[in-house]
Parts: sequence; structure tokens; C-alpha cells
Amino acid sequence: MNDGSHWLRTRRIWLPDPDRLIDVLDNGIRTLFAPAFSPRPFPGERLPDGGLSDPQRCLSARLMRVNHSGEVSAQALYQGQMAVARAEHVKELLKRAAREETEHLAWTARRLDELGGGKSLLNPVWYVASFAVGATAGLLGDRWSLGFLAETERQVESHLAGHLERLPTEDRRSRAIVEQMRNDEAGHAISARREGAAELGAPVRFAMRLASKLMTSSSLWV
Repeated sequence: MNDGSHWLRTRRIWLPDPDRLIDVLDNGIRTLFAPAFSPRPFPGERLPDGGLSDPQRCLSARLMRVNHSGEVSAQALYQGQMAVARAEHVKELLKRAAREETEHLAWTARRLDELGGGKSLLNPVWYVASFAVGATAGLLGDRWSLGFLAETERQVESHLAGHLERLPTEDRRSRAIVEQMRNDEAGHAISARREGAAELGAPVRFAMRLASKLMTSSSLWV
């Protein structure tokens, strides 16, 4: 009897928290299928939205679809990291960043609708894959998880800077959204480093760039 009780107590350590699983599933469903909410004003919403030619509007829609998919991935990434984070201050940092990424999700979705573009059909794939990557990074320990966060945000900041170069000058609304997103991502990276993020090796950073390239290239068209 005692041996059995001990075995059950030991096994419970390895069972996932049912409440956490429900939260993860709920977040995934809301991210993929429900409208995101932003308590902050939409950047550029008071700017005029006109003067775009059909090719310019098409380009802007494709780029904003890529950015929307990136925010879907960010939600999953943070959820995966939060699921296995150890320290409370790390969980809180991830939660704050995830809230801002939810705002980005709302901004990009609305702008995509305004431009007449559709969301990427591959978003469910990016969500599942990003959650797995986030959980894997988190299992390595909080310092490495924060290091992964900092490097991800550094690469995203660079990616958004590239989009600012490609977006039509006339598309002031999209540019305002991307500029605010870039500022927020830079802040996430700074916060992660302040909390003791580990420095990732060159091979890991290169693999992250390849994965990001696969996502952005696919979402640009699908």
C-alpha cells in the first residue's frame, strides 16, 4: 500500500497540469480562430488610407500577412516557454510580452482586412511548431529560454526593419503598425537580457534564421 502510494505521488510529478493544458488549448483556439483585442490604440488609425495602386496594395497585404503569421508564432512560442518556465519573474516577463504580441496580432489582422488580404492558411502549422520550439527552449532552463527570446526578438526586429524598406511609402497605416511593433520587439529583447538571458551559439542562431525564412517565405504567398 505504501509502495503504491509512493509510486502514485512520484508519477504525479510528471503529469501535465490540467489547468495549464486547458489554458494552452484555449490560447491556441483564440489565436487561430477568434479576433484579437488591443487595449492600445491601433497605430496609424487616424492616418489617411488611400493613394495605393493595386500592385502596392497587394504587396502591403502580403507583407502584413507575413507579420500576422509571425504574431501567431510568437503567441505559441511564449505559451510553450511559459508552460515549462521555472522562475515566477520569467513567467511574468513572458506574460507581458505575450500581451503585447496579442496587440500586434490584432493590429496586423485588422490591417490585413483593410488591405483586402487573407490570413495565411499555414497558421495552424506555425502555431504547433512554434509551441514545440518554445517548450523545448524552456526545458533547457530559464536562462536559455530567455536567450532564445532575446535572439528571436532581435531577428524579428531586423525582419520588421526590412519590411519598412519594402512597404510602399504611401502606405502610412501599415508603416505605423510595423514601426510600433519593431519598437516593442526591441523592448522585449532588452528585458530578456536584463533578466539574465544566455548568449546563444552561432549554429543555433543560424538555425533560427533558417526556420524564420521558411515561415516568412511561405506566408508571403499562402
